[in-house]
Amino acid sequence: MEPRLSRYIWTHTRKDQLWILVVVALSMIPYFLSFDLPKQIVNGPIQGDGFDSPEATQAFLPISFDLPYLGTFNVFDGFQLGREGMLLALSLVFLALVVVNGLFKFYINTFKGRLGERLLRRIRFELVDRVLRFPPSHFKRVKPAEIATMIKDEVEPLGGFTGDAFVSPALLGGQALTALVFILLQSFWLGLIATLIVAVQAVIIPRMRKRLLVLGRERQLTARELSGRVSEIVDGIGAIRGHDTSNYERADIAARLGRIFKIRYDLYQWKFLVKFINNFLAQVTPFLFYAIGGYFALQGRLDIGQLVAVIGAYKDLPGPLKELIDWDQARQDVQVKYAQVVEQFSVDTLLDPKVQAVATTAAVPLAGPLAAVNLTVIDDGGSTLLDHVSLQVQPGEKVALMGGGEVLAEAFGRLVWPASGKVLVGGQDILELPESVTGRRIAYASSDVYVFQGSLGDNILYGLKHAPLTDEIYEGERATHRKWEVTEARLAGNPYLDVNSDWIDYGSAGANGPDDLLVQIRPVLDAVLLTNDVMALAVRSTIDPHEHAEFAAGIVEMRSALRQRLEKEKLSDLVVFFEPGTYNVEATIGENMLFGTITDQVMWADALENHPFFKTILQRVGLRDTFYEMGIEIAENVVELFRDLPPDHPFFQQLTFMTAEEIPVYEAILQKVRTKGKGEVSEDDQIKVIRLCFDYIEPRHRFGLLTDEVMAKIVAARREFDEGLPADLAGMIEHYRPNRFIASGSIIDNVLFGRIGHKHADGSEKIRAIVRDLFEAGGLYNEVLAFGFDFNVGAGGKRLTAAQRQKLDLARALIRNCDYYIFNQPLLALDQRVQEQVVRNVFAMLDQGGRDPAVIWVLANPALADLFDRVARFENGRLLHDANVDERPDYKEMAS
Repeated sequence: MEPRLSRYIWTHTRKDQLWILVVVALSMIPYFLSFDLPKQIVNGPIQGDGFDSPEATQAFLPISFDLPYLGTFNVFDGFQLGREGMLLALSLVFLALVVVNGLFKFYINTFKGRLGERLLRRIRFELVDRVLRFPPSHFKRVKPAEIATMIKDEVEPLGGFTGDAFVSPALLGGQALTALVFILLQSFWLGLIATLIVAVQAVIIPRMRKRLLVLGRERQLTARELSGRVSEIVDGIGAIRGHDTSNYERADIAARLGRIFKIRYDLYQWKFLVKFINNFLAQVTPFLFYAIGGYFALQGRLDIGQLVAVIGAYKDLPGPLKELIDWDQARQDVQVKYAQVVEQFSVDTLLDPKVQAVATTAAVPLAGPLAAVNLTVIDDGGSTLLDHVSLQVQPGEKVALMGGGEVLAEAFGRLVWPASGKVLVGGQDILELPESVTGRRIAYASSDVYVFQGSLGDNILYGLKHAPLTDEIYEGERATHRKWEVTEARLAGNPYLDVNSDWIDYGSAGANGPDDLLVQIRPVLDAVLLTNDVMALAVRSTIDPHEHAEFAAGIVEMRSALRQRLEKEKLSDLVVFFEPGTYNVEATIGENMLFGTITDQVMWADALENHPFFKTILQRVGLRDTFYEMGIEIAENVVELFRDLPPDHPFFQQLTFMTAEEIPVYEAILQKVRTKGKGEVSEDDQIKVIRLCFDYIEPRHRFGLLTDEVMAKIVAARREFDEGLPADLAGMIEHYRPNRFIASGSIIDNVLFGRIGHKHADGSEKIRAIVRDLFEAGGLYNEVLAFGFDFNVGAGGKRLTAAQRQKLDLARALIRNCDYYIFNQPLLALDQRVQEQVVRNVFAMLDQGGRDPAVIWVLANPALADLFDRVARFENGRLLHDANVDERPDYKEMAS
């Protein structure tokens, strides 16, 4: 990288800098004229210089040229004006110069802002591009958060300084020099700001600056998101390179930088618009002085000396000089920051950009073996991880690596670089091949998994996003905006790959398009035992029944099929269904009374405490006192069981009645009841007690509080809540209807339309199996699975278990057709029995369709060695032996 910031700025912004310097030079003309014009006004129409008589006139705006030897040429004689007319004309010229100077400043500042933001976007992208090309060993020496902070924060001042680097000294120096020359020639003026103008500025400018605060917050938010995304790239560099998605990451970063650029550019425009208006209001004062004050002077109501003193006091010289000092301080500060960034990002062995070039065509299958030739790998501490290892894997072979083959697998996957020797594929050095070949024809998965924040589907399909294959079609304003994005990306040196295009390589997954992609994915999910996990996430998700009307209708129809299936298998008591006239003992009291779900918990809590409707209904059906007594007993039981437990005890996660913080509150209420009776308990405390009943389920909590009489009253109150709900509470409750999809309920809740009975210990497992069969029979299985793909996995995939993350990574590698699959102990989080099942499933899947790719699997369980054609055993970085199926020892005995 260029070590000097000024040279870096000049190299990338030379044309723009030259243009703005020309504009700065031109701006000095009206700036000087604005100094000279007050003298003409005071000496001419005000003091009467050139107006010898009251009827005398002078030419306004005459145009003539004095040419040597040729004399004077008059182009235009001008307008003949008297003293008052000349006063008004020159005052209007002064106002015009104020506007022109303000527009020059507005244009220069806006241009500087855009120039700086483009260079900031360029350097940020250049730094991210270098991160994507760092050698593997460098990532062990840097902290992702530090890299993200440097790209986000430490280069931030560089953008602001870029526009000032050459323009500010020219502009401020020119203004100071112009003012100094004029002062030396004419003497100098002082200024006094009119109170009225200041008052106007104090009202208008603060209101306009509110928009600046909004844009500032947006800028901070987008910058923070950029930092998080960059951190993901650093953490997931292995997955990026292994799947050849570096150009997808470049497109994503370029799009994010485009959004940040737009926000910041809008901020610059608004900022300098406010500054322009502020300066304009400030400069209106001389116009008023010249026009109104001059008129008063002509009338004899104002002394001319006073007017000149007021006008002269308005200008001051120290402003440009102070800003020049500030500029020099900023220059030194950003140069230090830039030097630190250059030091951190200057790495000698960066990947050649050609290795990660965009390739939209399919990679040619690899011909020939994958081989390590005299390979030696050394870590940063100087320890030898592989010592002159030579190993060859033929196409179609299944080779197990044991006893320390992890480093060789990483070398095959290009995650470590050799100190000596080579890794060859088809006779070519793997490090010289583009990632569009190795990332598409060689798949790699390990137990060290990185899952990107986003949906489960995005992560599963991540290994297919190599290049934009189908362009997004834009129309209207979106097309205009896309054209602007491309133009700005080019000017900033960013790629203009469209992150909104379809990046998925359907052919690599064996699919013809998005319609049958899921058909190709399902065997992969089945092989790695991830299907049940995805289905579990899917059935617990909610959908919009209006957006998915056909699917919602199919789910409603499935309710009757579920009942028939349960009756057929003699499991009718496995689910207690919701019936309009019956109490569901497996549901809460609240669900039974409302016969529906709460869609707004905050509104429900407020209505329960304050709305008269609930109090009236409970009193009318005779449940208020009953619920109060039940609530007291629930509170006593909960307080007795949980009051001595620490707030972070896991039991509180299962407690639905109250939180750990509420235990002392109810303990105090119970104390009042014991000592003073119900009459001394306030209305608010009674509501708190009554509210405990709404989460009570008799078979689950077993306090023995529900009698047949109470249940009958609750069912009787159901109609009141269904038919008499006030308009201001409409939408808070979604009532259960046998023939309607419950929008606020999950997919599984809508299928069951009831609650699983507590009599069956394995009821949940039985229901899931039956529901999956019903989905398959009803043709909804793939659609439900797709909803599972929408599940947000959280930062780093932390909403998934370690086993789920490892299965996801294995599926991500298997989803595309490759010539070599390298699995580096990918399932350490699973037990050995499940590992063996997955290995068998993967081999069976890969052998289908005549594919027969090569598989290199680093085994943690020696008992699985019998599944492979060859076994290579390592010890202390050396290859002990490489045996085929007939020559290897019995690894099952070794495992035991």
